[in-house]
Amino acid sequence: MTAGIESNMRSNLHVILGNGTVGERLAKVLLLNHKQVLVLTRSKPNYELPGVSYDVANSKSTESMLAAAPKAKVIYNCVNPPYHKWKSDWPAISKAVNEFAIRSGANLVSSSNLYGYGPHNGVLTEDLPLKATWTNGEVRAEVWQEAKVLHDAGLLKVTEVRGSDYICANEQSRMGHRVVPNLLLEKPIQLLGALDQPHTWTDPDDVAKLMMVLAEDDRSWGQPWHVPSNEPKTQREVVADIANALGITNYSIRAAGPIVERILGLINPLIRELNKGSYQFHSPFVMSSKKSFEAFGLIAKPWQQVIQDLVKPYLDYVNINGMHSISKLGSERFPDLS
Repeated sequence: MTAGIESNMRSNLHVILGNGTVGERLAKVLLLNHKQVLVLTRSKPNYELPGVSYDVANSKSTESMLAAAPKAKVIYNCVNPPYHKWKSDWPAISKAVNEFAIRSGANLVSSSNLYGYGPHNGVLTEDLPLKATWTNGEVRAEVWQEAKVLHDAGLLKVTEVRGSDYICANEQSRMGHRVVPNLLLEKPIQLLGALDQPHTWTDPDDVAKLMMVLAEDDRSWGQPWHVPSNEPKTQREVVADIANALGITNYSIRAAGPIVERILGLINPLIRELNKGSYQFHSPFVMSSKKSFEAFGLIAKPWQQVIQDLVKPYLDYVNINGMHSISKLGSERFPDLS
């Protein structure tokens, strides 16, 4: 049992599953709003936010999660299994998490994406059918559909937030470790997909904020919500904005191209899966978040702040460790999200 969580306070507990890009930010925003927060992870995290409780649990096991939190007010599903293992991992996670929410008496807020819609010629809105044409998109659609069945049966209150590609300082963001270090080191930037197609980018801080708002508003249940996001920008435009924030005017950017993408996919399982959703970067991929604005008055973090928040951790890292260190980031995570 997690220390510091009294049994008579369980019904006020906000449980976050996962401590990655969204989970870590959500813990912070909930704490700032005076919520009692417990984060469940598959292993002890290297960095813990003061004031937040942590415990180890298996997201594929209802009993494991119940042992850490028998009762809860809200469960936030921010689990992020390896990209190339979604087909095998998500069905077990979905079943276990849904049962965990039912048995703990909690409402369920899940963090998701736009994959379930599949290719669409036009702006993505929440009322579109889920018509994914590739495995990872089909899996995410099924996760929502299974939860929605439970909601419609009156067994569980559920809602889902859907964001586009995250723009933040980590190895998972297309504009994170793949771009900023290369700009700082004056190395060429090579990106998957087309450079000049409009694309919606989502700041994970806005994901966390929407999840918190939905958990407290009865209008949210039983339907998906798109995360407030800025106007679409091409990959070339985003890199230019990042370079400008770094004070860099001379840099090289190019598209990997379909042949290189296929070759990389043969040796890298992550890129292999990304290639299956390549329509998102070879054609316009634009999401509307009008519904969230009209219902809750939520707007996206200003774009200039998004870019500043993206580059700051890299600059801080260089100031502490030296410029040479930025080339060896690998999967390094920046814990300071202030």
